[in-house]
This record gives sequence, structure tokens and C-alpha cells, in this order.
Amino acid sequence: MRTREMPHRITEAAEHLVAELAANAATHGRLPGRDFRLVLLSDPTTLRIEVTDTRADDLPRHRPPTPDAESGRGLLLVEALADRWGVELGPTPRKTVWAELDLPVHTP
Repeated sequence: MRTREMPHRITEAAEHLVAELAANAATHGRLPGRDFRLVLLSDPTTLRIEVTDTRADDLPRHRPPTPDAESGRGLLLVEALADRWGVELGPTPRKTVWAELDLPVHTP
């Protein structure tokens, strides 16, 4: 991301998205002997963050946290920071949770 000279707001949002999606995969998506995969993809217009785990049976969903809960707000953070996000299934037993950030267009 540094070599692409992305704006600070993009790198900061990406750092938070990676942390949240990876933490969710480690907490909710891991099975003994299986791990998760993190991939960052970029093209001139989009930075895409993908986290793949082996728990396709446990899809991300909104769970209203109680006011004093120490967790449960991750998807709210993802929705606030990402321009788009979603889930792709497959191949069994995998799921990939992804988030995209729009990159500023550079004009010469």
C-alpha cells in the first residue's frame, strides 16, 4: 500500500478492516487444524480485502450487542468503513468475507 501512495484515510480504513475481518475469522471461522487466509487485491479503482475461512456454516450476521458488551460491533465497523462488503461461499466448506474501498482517481 505504501508503494501505491494511497491516502492515509484509505490505509487507515484498510488496517481496521483487515483487523476486524481477521479477528472474526480467528474467533468464529476457525476449526482445529484449519486456519484462515487473508488476501489484499488492488486495481486502479478498488482495494479489496478478502478473508477466507472453513466455516461456511457460520455466516456473518448482525447481532445487536448489549450496551455493556465487549464485542458484537464488528460488522457495524465494517459497514461504516467499507464502500461495499459481502460474503461468497465455496468451495465447500469455505466462505470468504470481503470488503472493498474505492480508491481516488489520479488525474495527470
